Amino acid sequence: MEDSKQSSDDQPSPDPFGAIANLYHAYVTGLLMTIVTRRGSRAAEDFWFQVFRRQHLDMFLPGLEKLGLSHLPDAVAAAQYHYLSNKIGGVGVEYMYESDQKAWVRFTPPRWIYDGASLCAIPSEVSRALLRGWYGHNGVALGNPRLGFVCTAQAMDAQSGLSGYFREYDHDLDPDEYLIFSPGEEPPRFDPATAPEPPAADWPEARLKKAHRNYAMNFVKTSLSIAAPLFGPAEAGYLGNVAGRLIGMQYYRETSQAMGLDAADDSPAGFAAFLVSIAEAQGDPVETEIQGDAILVRQRGWRLMRGQTNVADAAFESWNGLWQGALLAHNRFLVLEVLNRMDYGDDSFCWRIRARGESQL
Repeated sequence: MEDSKQSSDDQPSPDPFGAIANLYHAYVTGLLMTIVTRRGSRAAEDFWFQVFRRQHLDMFLPGLEKLGLSHLPDAVAAAQYHYLSNKIGGVGVEYMYESDQKAWVRFTPPRWIYDGASLCAIPSEVSRALLRGWYGHNGVALGNPRLGFVCTAQAMDAQSGLSGYFREYDHDLDPDEYLIFSPGEEPPRFDPATAPEPPAADWPEARLKKAHRNYAMNFVKTSLSIAAPLFGPAEAGYLGNVAGRLIGMQYYRETSQAMGLDAADDSPAGFAAFLVSIAEAQGDPVETEIQGDAILVRQRGWRLMRGQTNVADAAFESWNGLWQGALLAHNRFLVLEVLNRMDYGDDSFCWRIRARGESQL
């Protein structure tokens, strides 16, 4: 009989970019659910609309250029953009062409953005807010008042994923027609052989892996930028930090293993290695320093929030919740202290990891 045990050689190879993508993906979902459960569906609806409208304004038109889609008819370009950009991000998605004036997209179960059982906690109006924030604005962004989106199914309504089509009508649309709902229309069958692919010369494997990581990181950047203006800095910091602690605890082991770290090492050095791996996978310079029985970790960059101005304190407090929560899973008898903050004008973020009860001097 063959030995059914998996050898060490069969263990998955470290995947730092994938680890970052999964962790930040979970954080975005967790933050949305924290808002739903602590502030209510209306607050979550407002938040989700703002997140996707900001994402749209920042990314849609530049993305058409990057993916080589700008020459296509508007309905086709919009649908292909959503197919390609989400596929690169690791999302289950389909694209179906009907005509130059009508093209479908379908996000298949399981829904990426509402991971696992969290789908059961997302109100239908929150998903509609996503569509209003992005899909209903494509025609406006393209300067085409005849382009709209028809949503035919939503997963949280117990339908087969999120599906719909971009359609260019033969007349200008009123603003309330940019997004309409027509449940029951069935999308055509997906044929992968006819689906578009990113231009191979411009999208080698290394770039695709970074784009997968960046997809989730961009959601976090936008979410943290939106939360403080929407909820106020104190409430945004509270909601973001709670979500961060919960996700950090839940995903520490998975993330650590995906980084190729020793999950059995619960020492300060072990957690410093985790923070170093996180920073390196994000693309941030990082270094460590021994300070007596403690270890300092200095991250000299914040790629996550690159390009953002007037970053609210709540953004760091929210993001730092991930590492506070991770430490609780790593070793609850350790303490994580913040010594420097780049959002306060320091040249780095600096954390000190020490055993509880030791001198802080």
